[in-house]
Amino acid sequence: MAAIRVASTSLTLLASTSSSSCYYHSSPSVFTKFRFGHILDISFSLAPQSSRRAKRMAHSIARATLGLTQPNKIDPPKIDLVEWKGDILAVGVTEKDMAKDENSKFKNSILQKLDSQLGGLLSEATSEEDFTGKAGQSTVLRLPGLGSKRVGLYGLGALASATVAYRSFGEAVALAAKSSQANNVAITLASSEGIPTESKPSTASAIAAGAILGTFDDNRFKSESKKPALKSVDIIGLGSGPEIEKKLKYAEDVCSGIILGKELVNAPANVLTPGVLAEEATRIASEHSDVFTAKILDVELCKELKMGAYLGVAAASANPPYFIHLCYKPPSGSVKTKLALVGKGLTFDSGGYNIKTGAGCMIELMKFDMGGSAAVLGAAKALGQIKPAGVEVHFIVAACENMISGTGMRPGDILTASNGKTIEVNNTDAEGRLTLADALVYACNQGVEKIVDLATLTGACIVALGPSIAGRMIYNSFISYKLAKEVFGASEISGEKLWRMPMEESYWETMKSGVADMVNTGGRQGGAITAALFLKQFVDEKVQWMHIDIAGPVWNDKKKNATGFGISTLVEWVLNNSS
Repeated sequence: MAAIRVASTSLTLLASTSSSSCYYHSSPSVFTKFRFGHILDISFSLAPQSSRRAKRMAHSIARATLGLTQPNKIDPPKIDLVEWKGDILAVGVTEKDMAKDENSKFKNSILQKLDSQLGGLLSEATSEEDFTGKAGQSTVLRLPGLGSKRVGLYGLGALASATVAYRSFGEAVALAAKSSQANNVAITLASSEGIPTESKPSTASAIAAGAILGTFDDNRFKSESKKPALKSVDIIGLGSGPEIEKKLKYAEDVCSGIILGKELVNAPANVLTPGVLAEEATRIASEHSDVFTAKILDVELCKELKMGAYLGVAAASANPPYFIHLCYKPPSGSVKTKLALVGKGLTFDSGGYNIKTGAGCMIELMKFDMGGSAAVLGAAKALGQIKPAGVEVHFIVAACENMISGTGMRPGDILTASNGKTIEVNNTDAEGRLTLADALVYACNQGVEKIVDLATLTGACIVALGPSIAGRMIYNSFISYKLAKEVFGASEISGEKLWRMPMEESYWETMKSGVADMVNTGGRQGGAITAALFLKQFVDEKVQWMHIDIAGPVWNDKKKNATGFGISTLVEWVLNNSS
């Protein structure tokens, strides 16, 4: 068990740190055993800097569930960086902070003080290593002279004002702590006094989120794994009080959703079946039954709703499909806005009869084809803890597998969606849009005003935008432009990158069929755009709708791990729509 302390608040985060053997074709209950192992309890201590010697105090409350326990009232102590005792003292620096005078001494007062205590070794090391404070740079020195065993400088770039810079800083410190098996670290900024008071809570929250996510390791499927040693993080110089505690609680809630999303995407298809995904959704609703209800539709119920496009995709698999609908309603007060989050939920995509073959087909990674549903359910988990007022949210996933068998969908088949439109299947590997078609019709029937769907929909979007940026698309109407502005604003706050792609109506000509209302794919050119145009056919024109293609950023190929992309943005967007 690891802990992160807060001087007046203790945060507890569930994380998988235990190892287990792998189960095959598991029941829903088995995946629950996999997901959360030991409790990772890290406590954040918030304190101002001081030039006087001060004794650190912290209050930590042991708990077995996520959530914020009412803490005892403790005045945060002032902490002198030179006097701080622990394993790693991490200082975030901008390029401006690294400026030196004619004597090669730091101009920044904090760096000047640390360097003086170390006899000039800090300035000497940064010069030798050409450390300039650029984003992503770091240097960690193990030196005598301070209470800390190590002093680390972490580059924040030219101007550290974005959420992503501070979150990356927190994550880098957590990774350094992990590699050195550090028990406690202190994090500060060389120019914290330059941050506006109103921005300090968000800055502390971003650092804390990075530290939590950087500490997390998904070791459920490894025979051996190290337990995280990190127990406490002191965030120094960003103030304290109720506003920062509120922001740290928010960081905890969002991170718990991101971790769930990562674990869902990381889980292999022989563990995470459509039934298991439905079970996980039901578990979210049962854990937050004061605000959530769950409705899981089986094949027969989907037939009653005439979901022919969705059921056509699911027909080949031995694992039955499950249509997931969670509904969030605030614990009190009236509902002013109704929203829907729709996520693509292909727990495995073989491509069907148009099977994925050849280099670059990524069939071995097609467990991540449910990344949209992971984002939606991760957001549901976070929002169940935050409990925003005034907003009703529908979380919708058409979960299934795209496999090959004698009962499966064939090229040339014609499917009828739940809004009556017919689709000629000219490629069975363009299956996600078929499942989303019925999911979007269902979402519109819930009486919602705005819909955001997320899907690992096209390789074309990866080609266009690369592995780090999602494509966002809206149809050309005034009401959807308003939605686009809302979602883009939320992504700016969350630090997740979205880029607007055009919805070129003339491209729809390539989607016309001679025997049905449309085909399901228009070929390679403009593939991300034609996919979005296809989805548009299943959205009520009176409903604001945005499609986000997350095929690129859902997976980090370097780390060989899921990213949890989209969850922070969705949570932020829902909160912006709440009262």
